[in-house]
Amino acid sequence: MARDTAPGRIAAQNRKARHDFFIEETLEAGIVLQGTEVKSLRQGGASIVESYAGPKDGELFLVNAHIPEYAGAKHFGHEPRRPRKLLVRRRELGRLIGAVQRSGVTIVPLSIYFNDRGIAKVQLGLAKGKRKLDKRETEKARDWQRDKARLMRQKG
Repeated sequence: MARDTAPGRIAAQNRKARHDFFIEETLEAGIVLQGTEVKSLRQGGASIVESYAGPKDGELFLVNAHIPEYAGAKHFGHEPRRPRKLLVRRRELGRLIGAVQRSGVTIVPLSIYFNDRGIAKVQLGLAKGKRKLDKRETEKARDWQRDKARLMRQKG
């Protein structure tokens, strides 16, 4: 499976997600942010490592994502860990909610980035959890690929 890379400038990335989950499918979603959140994302420092997306009242929300408060905002800052609404098409929303309820899939944010037009987007992945054994096998396969490449370079 080819890795999808998020275009544009990456504001936050969840590298641990590919280690902890089998990513079955990726999709792009918009995110509803306040002005100070956008400025804080542009500065960097956001964390989506322990966050997930889930349905609430027929809509999709990003839960537990940490976007630090913007230092330049004096009185009207934002709450760093508030749930943020995700914008997806109605058909995709129904499919995502159905997958979560039926097959026990988790919706994991892989990255938050700014597209070519400067709009903040979230790359979501439909994921199934890995067991410890699966993580070890993935690590062994990665190490073998690295060793194989090293041997091929040495032998010519």
